[in-house]
Amino acid sequence: MSRTRSTTTALITLGVVSALSLSACASAAPASTATRVDGGTIVYGHQQEPACVFGGWIEQAYLSSQVLDGLVSLDENHQVVPWLADSWSVSDDQLTWTFTLKDGVTFTDGTPLTAAVVAYNFDYWLAGGNSTASVWLAGYYASAQAVDERTLTVNLSAPYPRLADNLTQGYFGIQSQQALETRTDEENCEAPIGSGAFVVDHWNRGEEIVLVRNEDYTSPPANAKHTGAAYVDQIDWKFVADPTTRAASLSAGETDVIYDVPAVAWKTLESGGFQLEKYITPGRPQQLTFNTSTGPFVDELVRQAFAYSLDRKSLVETIGQGVIPYEGNGGVSQATPGYSQKAADLYSLDTDTADELLDAAGWTGRDADGYRTKGGETLDVVLPYGAGSIVNADGASILQGLQEQAKATGFKVELIPVPQSALFAGEYSQPDEKDITVGYWTAVTSGILAINWKQSTPEAPNYNNASFTNYPELESIILEANSTVDTDAQNAVYEKAQEYIAEHALAIGVYDRLSTLAVSPTLKDVWQENAQGGPIFYDAYFVE
Repeated sequence: MSRTRSTTTALITLGVVSALSLSACASAAPASTATRVDGGTIVYGHQQEPACVFGGWIEQAYLSSQVLDGLVSLDENHQVVPWLADSWSVSDDQLTWTFTLKDGVTFTDGTPLTAAVVAYNFDYWLAGGNSTASVWLAGYYASAQAVDERTLTVNLSAPYPRLADNLTQGYFGIQSQQALETRTDEENCEAPIGSGAFVVDHWNRGEEIVLVRNEDYTSPPANAKHTGAAYVDQIDWKFVADPTTRAASLSAGETDVIYDVPAVAWKTLESGGFQLEKYITPGRPQQLTFNTSTGPFVDELVRQAFAYSLDRKSLVETIGQGVIPYEGNGGVSQATPGYSQKAADLYSLDTDTADELLDAAGWTGRDADGYRTKGGETLDVVLPYGAGSIVNADGASILQGLQEQAKATGFKVELIPVPQSALFAGEYSQPDEKDITVGYWTAVTSGILAINWKQSTPEAPNYNNASFTNYPELESIILEANSTVDTDAQNAVYEKAQEYIAEHALAIGVYDRLSTLAVSPTLKDVWQENAQGGPIFYDAYFVE
């Protein structure tokens, strides 16, 4: 299928399409007799451009999942299913995992997939090749060895019964060892070599990455809809930061699929015949973690007062327009196995209680603007957020609403939007720079709690603990859960950890992070992978 979009692509680049009406949609809806056509180019509008295709950010996982295959995949029932590994088992002491690889798989540089190559990838991740893969495995991974060409053993230092679940995330894509050893870091950044359904053709920085079909693809995951090569020839993975422009580009036929559908456009696109997909990402939701090492939130009473000063549920429901789910749990999202509803329900709007707690904490005065004071100091809290990266436009509106709600009780919340470049350069990462951290972390298990609350020591600093304080009792609960084999027993311990976080008001939830897609009616079988909600184009095809 051939498509010419030279004029419309220019409109996306210029942002002119944002002026188009969202109501002018679905004019190209296929007839009921439409059938699949071979080939074609999917034009996909994504919101953020990463620095590399492979890395530890979810935006990179979405991209690398098109190019790299993983050992295992996650199906819609949260069951781990084969991908590059045909089968796997774990020893009785839970310390040795054995994976048997598919036969006959080759990377796109012509080198074969072997157990030795996969073992090399494990060591590569832990050595800094993928920061997120590393924090998931740190404290558990000991070594990996090839028993023979197709048999790999992964040795652990402590039981980690959900290892296979965690390996379904895009951070664990397997790369060619030859490519990692012989190509430059820049080459492997821009075009990693895997055995996946697509290959990076070229990257026009600031505009798009073009992926082309791997004609020799033989290794789809067990939950794919077909075998063999992808149906389409190419994916033009465009970066369209503005949400209104993205939605309008779909309505105008400039794109076939868009990511991160703005809540305000949801019903319009749905009524226009576009396929809408919504995936609530498991893991940590969009939440507020209090800095308990310095500043006003060292006092637990002040943290609880802040939580009681907010009507988070009504705010999220209003701005989210039924699309964005409210989330009260500051530990994990409602889509995560081992979720505690009790932790989610602990705080709701109660300004009388908030006032009593602030009085008890000594914040008894008021300044001319109505903000609480103590010893002449205003109850001023700093809340920076990654504007357009960690927090999208809908999320920014929710934060502004929280700022207004907290003001009524006497909190002066300074919202500071931080550009992606500054955020990733480390601005507002230190405890003396902020009082609240907002953000999410996708995961397939409640094991994310270990990453977020592991103690930080000089020997092993944990930069992911946004409270900047060690809580040994909480960490002990989480580590007990991580090594509990029985799933029901494990989830019960994870729930206990979430309730500890809630009772001490270390973090409170706001809303669940979503992965959303809107798809043209002429494009079929685009689906979201079940580990992080990324778009999968391997099975997609056009109809006419």
